[in-house]
Amino acid sequence: MPDIKLNFACGLYDRMLALYTGDVSPEGIDLQFQVEDSPRVIFDRMAGELAFDMAEFSASEYISQRGRGDCPFVALPVFPSKLFRHGFICINTTKGINAPADLAGKRIGVPLYTMTAAVFNRGFMQHDCGIDLDTIQWVQGSVNYTGSHGNPSAPPLLKDINIEVNETGKPLSQLLAEGEIDATIGSTIPDSLGAHPDVARLFPDYRAAERDYYQRTKIHPIMHVLAIKRDIYEANPWIAQPLYEAFTKSKDLALEKLRYSGSSRYMLPFLRADLDEIDEVFDGDPWPYGIEANRPTLEALVTYMVDQGLIADPIPLDELFISIDG
Repeated sequence: MPDIKLNFACGLYDRMLALYTGDVSPEGIDLQFQVEDSPRVIFDRMAGELAFDMAEFSASEYISQRGRGDCPFVALPVFPSKLFRHGFICINTTKGINAPADLAGKRIGVPLYTMTAAVFNRGFMQHDCGIDLDTIQWVQGSVNYTGSHGNPSAPPLLKDINIEVNETGKPLSQLLAEGEIDATIGSTIPDSLGAHPDVARLFPDYRAAERDYYQRTKIHPIMHVLAIKRDIYEANPWIAQPLYEAFTKSKDLALEKLRYSGSSRYMLPFLRADLDEIDEVFDGDPWPYGIEANRPTLEALVTYMVDQGLIADPIPLDELFISIDG
């Protein structure tokens, strides 16, 4: 019986490289890897056109669609992108923002209110800093370009939110520098950071803040999940296990190569110290797959999405992800 062909769209991350080169292949599956380094392009094409059999996909958009009940995808507990977001909170330094709590009552720019990065930023603001999110005026638009940030597929919000679409003809980065907004959060660092004297990070030592956050909460924000078209999975449910095993093997191989000490594979001068920190903070694996290893993060994401009006009720994690062994 010939292998089933599945086209797969994803960024060429280190944890995906062995799947792209063919050094790792899922048993019984001809995985046709299509490289696209703009996640927003993948998300919009996957949601709008069902353009791929499998793709990395926005975690919040996937959960929102599952909450609505007509999601055309299922998901494996494989997470192509994880990223702490403290370092992405930028402020105008003339606005009296000296601590996270000072964001209350401000005008804050965000590429998309519904994007996963913003959900985690707001969850931190609410649960860690005690900020009433209802006091904030959100200004939505592209950070470093004019116009909107893609064409998201998230369903309508379930509560009234103070969201203003940026129609000034200026990107959020410029509005931040000019003081027309007080801060930005989300997935993009404004170009005005480092280029304008009034723009700075809220957390100058954001690495220390993110490390402390993880050690207290065990939350390593998950940005993307691995989505599979529902009709393909339902016709071939056996594909879940070999896919999960292959993605895990590819990730483990990347971590093994990261640890190679004979020469520097990556342009990271302090890589050895980074690896020591990975061992200390993450017990050697900063990127585990599966539900249990990521339960605090996933449960936090679902909680934040309920709080913020993206879904009506919490969704059990075993309903969000395909069950796999291992």
